[in-house]
Amino acid sequence: MNFLIVSHAIHKDHRGEIYSYSPYVREMNLWLKYVDRCTVVAPSSEAPVSKIEMAYKHSDFRLKGVSPIQFTSLATSLCSLIKIPYLFIILFQEMRQADHIHLRCPGNMGLLGCLVQVFFPKTPKTAKYAGNWDPQSKQPLSYRFQKWILSNTFFTKNMQVLVYGDWESRSANIKPFFTASFPAAEKIKPLKRDYTQTLHFLFVGSLVSGKRPLYSIQLIKQLHHLGYQVTLDVYGDGVLRAELQDYINQKQLEKIVTLHGNQDLDIIKGQLQSAHFLLLPSKSEGWPKAVAEAMFFGTIPIATPVSCVPYMLDKGNRGLLISGNIKEDIKQIITALKNHDCLLDKADRAAAWSQTYTIERFEEEIMKLVT
Repeated sequence: MNFLIVSHAIHKDHRGEIYSYSPYVREMNLWLKYVDRCTVVAPSSEAPVSKIEMAYKHSDFRLKGVSPIQFTSLATSLCSLIKIPYLFIILFQEMRQADHIHLRCPGNMGLLGCLVQVFFPKTPKTAKYAGNWDPQSKQPLSYRFQKWILSNTFFTKNMQVLVYGDWESRSANIKPFFTASFPAAEKIKPLKRDYTQTLHFLFVGSLVSGKRPLYSIQLIKQLHHLGYQVTLDVYGDGVLRAELQDYINQKQLEKIVTLHGNQDLDIIKGQLQSAHFLLLPSKSEGWPKAVAEAMFFGTIPIATPVSCVPYMLDKGNRGLLISGNIKEDIKQIITALKNHDCLLDKADRAAAWSQTYTIERFEEEIMKLVT
């Protein structure tokens, strides 16, 4: 089988191996166990490989690197429009040779892939929509268009579209899906936390406005000022890092808030095994792996009710759903902190649910899609 991936993730050729964003590559390596050959069409870069990137594992793997396209300004938009006809030709040529087409959406390359795949109705296809599939959510036009064309069975044939959450009124080709980070061998009874001592909070994710890391720090600052013994460890990097560090310095939070940058999964896993809470007040999510990973070890997530998060947290029985209003959220967190038995129950429920989504189960579902 010649398996074609169309992705917007930046790819790098380093010493004969192809690297990209680790969580994405870790998942794709499971897919590649069941294919003979693989080609990926994606933006390429000559920048050094970073800590959050890893290599594909396949003996017959080819990268068709293309120039990235983006529409963040007038200049980049005009440049990208010039590139689009060439990208259409590349995608058409690669899809014509493919035995299975796999699209990674949403994204600019995924958008082009959604259009070109229309010309190959007989080729088996899958699409992983890693964003928010909630029909009621406010999203960019390009995201809404990708959701529309993927769910339209007139234009999109012979495709299974993998989405996060079980939404009403979905078309026949839409398949509720999930993701996983840990194998069954790592399923353990969660450490019983002591919620009467210093409370350890984590933030794991990109330091960008959509993830709202500053709001997480502000929540910790407010709890600290109210007399609670709290610490926050922030794992991740992004454009807001300098701004966040300035805020920490200005508010004299250096002793309770620490920015660690990008770290390996094993380091974060060690933190999740003992932390009390994970903060993720995002504006939008797909299936937030940070939340699922925290729950796996009994760390209670505190997250906004976006995408499938209310399902993951069982409407608050497996965590805390916050609004994004700091007064309301602080009040809710303080109320929860007064009931230690309830917190222990949430931690147990979180682990029991998340530990059903193992790597083995994930791989079984992927195998059904490819073979």
